[in-house]
Amino acid sequence: MIGVQPPAYDPASGEHATTLPVAGRATVRGYVRELMRRHRRPFLVLVAVNTVAVIASMVGPYLLGRVVQDLADGERELQLGRTVLLFSVALAVQAFFVRMVRLRGAVLGERMLADLREDFLVRAVGLPPGVLERAGTGDLLARINTDVDRLSKAMREAVPQMAIAVVWAGLLLAGIVLTAPPLGLGVLLAAPVLLLACLWYFRRAPAGYRSEAAGYASVAAALAETVDAGRTIEAHRLQAERVALSDLRVKQWTSWERYTLWLRSVLIPAINVYHAMILCGVLLIGGSFVLQGWLSVGRLTTGALLAQMMVEPVGMILRWMDELQVAQVSLARLVGVREVEDDAGDASVVPEGRDLAAETVRFGYLADTDVLHDVSLRVPPGTRMALVGPSGAGKSTLGRLLAGIYAPRRGEVTLGGAELARMTAERVREQVALVNQEHHVFVGPLRDNLLLARTDATDAELWAALAAVDADEWARTLPGGLDCEVGSGAVSVSPAQAQQIALARLVLADPHTLVLDEATSLLDPRAARHLERSLGRVLEGRTVIAIAHRLHTAHDADVIAVVEDGRISELGSHDELVAAGGAYAALWRSWHG
Repeated sequence: MIGVQPPAYDPASGEHATTLPVAGRATVRGYVRELMRRHRRPFLVLVAVNTVAVIASMVGPYLLGRVVQDLADGERELQLGRTVLLFSVALAVQAFFVRMVRLRGAVLGERMLADLREDFLVRAVGLPPGVLERAGTGDLLARINTDVDRLSKAMREAVPQMAIAVVWAGLLLAGIVLTAPPLGLGVLLAAPVLLLACLWYFRRAPAGYRSEAAGYASVAAALAETVDAGRTIEAHRLQAERVALSDLRVKQWTSWERYTLWLRSVLIPAINVYHAMILCGVLLIGGSFVLQGWLSVGRLTTGALLAQMMVEPVGMILRWMDELQVAQVSLARLVGVREVEDDAGDASVVPEGRDLAAETVRFGYLADTDVLHDVSLRVPPGTRMALVGPSGAGKSTLGRLLAGIYAPRRGEVTLGGAELARMTAERVREQVALVNQEHHVFVGPLRDNLLLARTDATDAELWAALAAVDADEWARTLPGGLDCEVGSGAVSVSPAQAQQIALARLVLADPHTLVLDEATSLLDPRAARHLERSLGRVLEGRTVIAIAHRLHTAHDADVIAVVEDGRISELGSHDELVAAGGAYAALWRSWHG
């Protein structure tokens, strides 16, 4: 069978492939089995209720077949009253149980969808932060939004309806065989047409839908990056390049859309041919058997009606199988987070002390490109160290390695002699905390936003944490104080206030080592200076590694590390580095004018 060929470029592969994997068949099947085990009882009830509904729907053809047979036999008293009564009762039973089938199917689908969303969220939140950062905004948004939306219809309708249709078709086929076994030949004669069409379609559809979904993720990634970096694009006059990239991504995505549409345009006519062949086969075979006297006309009537009824469940199966092809790809992308290596760490690895050190560390985000080159650094307990240097030098990357967010490619980062990469995430967070420029205020009470850091904190401790970062004054003016709803759709807080909330969480978490990645960048210089002085009192005795472009932070530090091109070029106190007349001295003179 020839026709439209799949596009040559597969957006699911190549340099734009996401670092989050797409689950293999074994993982997807395992997850589906797990879902079915969780909802075994509702599923069995759905099958039982559907069985009653289908059996009730088969009463009509049997009654009509009996009437036709009575007429053929010359019966004068057809007992139509009893036939109509039985048919009415069967119709009422069918209507009642069909309603129950739809209701229970919808409830089952919603519960399974809720489980899927919760499982994905729990697993995604548990992934290492570095994995999520490298995955990119576009891929994450596509999985959380588009893939979940595509699965919504499958979970709510396709899975329950497939179960209903399979039971329906099986019972109808059994009814045909029991009524008149020869009529089963009509179904068998048409089966090769449907089988060949389905084999052809399902051999091509999974790859097509998978590439279509990946193509959409590429479009989303390109658009998200363009919007996020809008000012930079304008400053460097990159509008034409970004438009060209977006056009390319859209073209690749739509080419896969056309391909999958063509696949369906071949399958659907084949299904129509199959339905026509079933009915024709039953009538031709049954008619010849009736003429030979091998089959009664009543049984032929019943068999023909049951064969005609086969059209709907078979159509449902194939229609929902097509929907499930799309859903399977989305499910594989969502379940793919389970295939991320779960580096849970070793619970037996416990730091013996608070010394933080990096030994000949090399690290890069890409396989063949290092951002940090043989960096060695020692931070004694209680030291205040500042990392300074030009943008892109590797300051934030080094800070994330020291905070245990990333693991080095070579070398090791240790805390108290124990490798951070081998510790459990919970133990690392108890010891070391990272606060960067990015912050988030969750919709809900201010109290809940603070309790994220320590769930057992009292109101007095929450107010003390706010006071430590100079946030208690404006927090007390909020309607309801700690109970005030903040965030999107509630009382809005300024970027500076949101940053203060993030720093208050840090005070509550109370780790002994802190990595502040431009943590006061959204405050004006005077407010930032005041806040850092307040934090200085709170953080007394703790190890603090501050990454900042504002050199007053470096001025107050015990030790300054100058990072250039992924290496530490200078190390010393403010006075020592100014006297040395190197890179830091040049930065200091430039900052002071």
